[in-house]
Amino acid sequence: MANDYRAAARTAEDYYDSPDADAFYEAVWGGEDIHVGLYETPDESIKDASARTVRDMAGRLPDLTPETGVLDLGAGYGGAARYLARTHGCHVTCLNLSGKENARNRVLNEAQGLVDKIEVVHGSFEDIPFEDGLFDVVWSQDAILHSGARSRVIGEAARVLRPGGHLIFTDPMQTDTVETEADRQALQPIYERIHLPDLGSISFYREVAKQAGLEEVAIDARPDQLRNHYNQVRTVLTEERETLSRRISPDYIDRMIAGLKHWVDGADAGRLTWAIMQFKKPGQVR
Repeated sequence: MANDYRAAARTAEDYYDSPDADAFYEAVWGGEDIHVGLYETPDESIKDASARTVRDMAGRLPDLTPETGVLDLGAGYGGAARYLARTHGCHVTCLNLSGKENARNRVLNEAQGLVDKIEVVHGSFEDIPFEDGLFDVVWSQDAILHSGARSRVIGEAARVLRPGGHLIFTDPMQTDTVETEADRQALQPIYERIHLPDLGSISFYREVAKQAGLEEVAIDARPDQLRNHYNQVRTVLTEERETLSRRISPDYIDRMIAGLKHWVDGADAGRLTWAIMQFKKPGQVR
């Protein structure tokens, strides 16, 4: 198992450090966020919808203050960290395995005057390099799907939470009704895309959170937003292909357009979902 999850982490690191992936996420999302957006209309800008997700998640957490310590797992370019630091004064630690993303995160933190509020650490969320009970909030957006040991990630998140602390995260998932071989065959292109044999599910995360000693606060399933998001990214890539091809290889764009359709089709078929999931570690808040 150790070799499996470490191999998956290396695969994800290599992908996000690749020139095409770095250029794609910087150009299409604007270099701040890399996650599913909350769309008010299906054709809303990716950047605006993605920023709304961050605001929504932050609004679900109680008592965010300058004393709140947040750990962002798979932080990407650090858009959520900057929002939390700028809006609520939180101190945020970004744990992320892409060197290129971490470098841009630091540049943006410097440009926005937030270096004293945000620490960027290179590392893996299967082996969080911090002591037990250090954070008030563990946060993650659409990153845990890349793990070869998702239950370990949730266990690690629970370990570093203080009593009374909250775990809040999102993830693209397969639905709990994916049970047949036909279902799995339909999702096989997505499994191949992430180089793993499956996706998580709401029932899976509920169970592993319970095993980690966490209490469920709320799960807000939004399969419509998964569909909206991947369809909008696909639309932008298709319509702006000529301009984007100056920065991103045509082969990468072709693969991404084809791959995004699998996500849209899976959502339309009821095999994929996405949710904002929130859990709490029992005990008294400090």
